Amino acid sequence: MPMKDSLSKLEQAVVISEALPYIQRYHGKTIVIKYGGAAMQSEALRRQVMGDIVLLSLVGIRVVVVHGGGPEINEILAKMGKEPKFVNGLRFTDTETMDVVSMVLSGRVGKQMAQLLGELGGKALSLCGLDGRMLVAKKHAGEDDLGLVGDIVHVDPELITLALSGGYTPVISSVACGEEPGEVYNINADSAAAQVASALGAEKLILLTDVRGLLRDPSFEDTLISSLTLAEIPQLIKSGIISGGMIPKVDCCVEAVRRGVPRAHILDGRIPHSLLVELLSDSGIGTMILN
Repeated sequence: MPMKDSLSKLEQAVVISEALPYIQRYHGKTIVIKYGGAAMQSEALRRQVMGDIVLLSLVGIRVVVVHGGGPEINEILAKMGKEPKFVNGLRFTDTETMDVVSMVLSGRVGKQMAQLLGELGGKALSLCGLDGRMLVAKKHAGEDDLGLVGDIVHVDPELITLALSGGYTPVISSVACGEEPGEVYNINADSAAAQVASALGAEKLILLTDVRGLLRDPSFEDTLISSLTLAEIPQLIKSGIISGGMIPKVDCCVEAVRRGVPRAHILDGRIPHSLLVELLSDSGIGTMILN
């Protein structure tokens, strides 16, 4: 038993020692985390993720969280007797649905996350893209009409920077102002996170999702592509390795990197403490995209 306890303490010391150079590297730097998927739905994982964010903040890393909340939106729509509508996998947002999106993301999900961060010893501020006209968007320009779904045309980072300077973790819901008075748009949270990361000059963008990362063969997790450059992506799309729902996630990472974010990561939020493993250890566990 003493040997087991001694070994356990030694292992803990090694882990802490390994984290030191990464803490030094990222101290004072900004990390933008898009939070959603299974890591948001499981209460145990949610507490772990929020605890990890508090830890990162306490060691001097400036963390910004951008979140969605699709399942919560669907839950409220179901209670209203309204069937969610999707066009090619993207939510169609009419006026009634937009009201629910604003209420759920800005009034419920974001507040709950900020509350939990506070309970775990952090300082958090729940914001949305309407605050200070932080996010400004125009109607989505794709081939399909998605209603009140928007594409961001401008990010004003002033309010986020003020929150970070005060020691707060900004928790931002992906709702945006329109260019015209009274317009409000539903924004894809991955895209919002990429735009926020770029506007802040963030060191990293991390998309916490419910997949292992980019796999060469989706049937086998040991085919994970740990890193790739922008130049490699077109061929991976052409060959079908990047396909389906992974395409928009990779596109968001590409956009962030092209706009100056040094590295973007697609990370499995279902893995306990995946944020800490990715940021503060020698063993990256997701897919990293860099220029």
